Amino acid sequence: MPTVTYLERRGQLETYFDRTAVDTWSRLTTDAPVGRIRATVRAGRDGMRSTLLGWLPTDLRGRRVLDAGCGAGQLAMELARRGADVVAVDLSPTLVALAQQRLPADLGPGAIDFRVGDMLDPALGSFDHVVAMDSLVHYHAHDTVRVVAGLAARTHGSMLFTFAPRTPALAAMHAVGGLLPRGQRAPAIVPVAERTLRRLLQDSPDLEHWGAGRTARVSRGFYISQAFEVIRQ
Repeated sequence: MPTVTYLERRGQLETYFDRTAVDTWSRLTTDAPVGRIRATVRAGRDGMRSTLLGWLPTDLRGRRVLDAGCGAGQLAMELARRGADVVAVDLSPTLVALAQQRLPADLGPGAIDFRVGDMLDPALGSFDHVVAMDSLVHYHAHDTVRVVAGLAARTHGSMLFTFAPRTPALAAMHAVGGLLPRGQRAPAIVPVAERTLRRLLQDSPDLEHWGAGRTARVSRGFYISQAFEVIRQ
C-alpha cells in the first residue's frame, strides 16, 4: 500500500511535471537547442535509456512491458519498435498528451497504450517486464522498495529502475539547485546508498522470489543516475 510520504511526493511530481516543467521537458526530449547544463541532462538520459534497453531482449514480440513514468514517450517508442505490447503511464496528462502527439508514423496509431495515472494502479494489468527510468529518483529508499514490491506482484520477468546514487557530486548539484527560485525547482531528488537499497530489497517479504541483477551508473555533467535490475528467480 502506498505510504503517506509516497502520496505526498507523487502529488508534488504531478504538479511539477504537468505545469511548471512542461516547456522544459518538451525541449529536453527533442533535438531543440538547450543550455549547457540541460544538454548534459539530455545526454545522460540518452545514455541511461540505452543502458536499460540493452538489458532487455531485442525481440519483445509477445511480451507486455510497462513504461512506468513514461514522460514524453521516448523509451516507450523504442520498446514498441522491438515488438512489445507497451503500456506507458505517467502522472502528467500534459506529458502523456505530448507523447501521443509524437508517436511516429512508422509505429501507427494504437501501437502504445498511453495511460494517465499511477504506475501502481492494478488496473494496468500484469507484465513481463517493467522499466521505470528516473521516475523513482524523487522517493526515499523505503518508498522506492515498496513501489518495486508493488510492481513485482504483477511482473513475471524483470524490473529495471533507476535511483539517485549518494555521491559528493550529486550533493553539490543539490546545493546549486537550492539557489534557484522556488518556482523553478524540481521536487528534490533523494540520494540513496546502493547498499541500503540492496538490503531493503533483500529484506522485503514481497520480494522473496526476486534477486538483484545488473547495475550501472550513468554520469554526464549534471545527470547522475544508477540503473538497477531485479529479476524473478
